[in-house]
Amino acid sequence: MTAAASEADDRIIRESGIDARIALIVQPVLKAIGFRLVRVQLTGQNGLTLQIMAEREDGTMTVEDCEEVSRAVSPALDVEDPIEKAYHLEVSSPGIDRPLVRKSDFATWTGHLVKMETSVLIGDRKRFKGKIAEADADGILLERDKAAYGEEPTVRVPFDAISEARLVLTDDLIREALSKDNRARKEAKKRRGEAEDAVAGEGNETEQES
Repeated sequence: MTAAASEADDRIIRESGIDARIALIVQPVLKAIGFRLVRVQLTGQNGLTLQIMAEREDGTMTVEDCEEVSRAVSPALDVEDPIEKAYHLEVSSPGIDRPLVRKSDFATWTGHLVKMETSVLIGDRKRFKGKIAEADADGILLERDKAAYGEEPTVRVPFDAISEARLVLTDDLIREALSKDNRARKEAKKRRGEAEDAVAGEGNETEQES
C-alpha cells in the first residue's frame, strides 16, 4: 500500500501480496458508497475466487448491499486488472463468527470468545482462544478458555502482534449479533425515512415558491 492509502485504512490486520493490491483498489470504491472493507482473499476455490468481505459503518450488510458492492468494484477491478487469470467475484458480509480486523471490532465484541494467532510469541504461544476481557488503544486482555497448568488465566496481547483473529460461534454471540443487527437496521430505516421526508419537504417548498 502507498503511505496515503495505508493511513486511510484503519484495519490493524491487513492483506499481503496480490490480496493487498486488490484491497488498495477496492477500498476507496467501498468508502465512496458508504461501506468499509473487512477482508480480501483470492483463493483457488471453484477455479479462482476473489472474496471481498465488506460491511456498512453500522456493521450491517444485506444481500442488496452485497449486490451494490459487486456492481461498484467490478469496473475498478476491470480497469486495474490485478488478476491475470479469469476469476469469480464473491462479495459477502463478515458473518456472525466474523474476522476481527479493527481495534473497534475487539471493543465491540468484548466479552465474547475469540480464536487468535500472533506473529510473535506471547508467553511461549502464538495461538490463543479465550474471551476478550477488555480492549484499549494498545491491545486486548484475553481470558484464556482453557489455561494450561502453570499459565496465567489472562494474557495481554498487543494489537501489533495479532496476525489473525475471529469470533467463535456461541449461543451468546448469536443472540447479541442478531440484536445488534436488528437495532442497526431499525436505525438505518429511521435515517432513510427522515432523509426521504426532508427531500419531500424541499419539493413541496419548491412547488409553493413557483
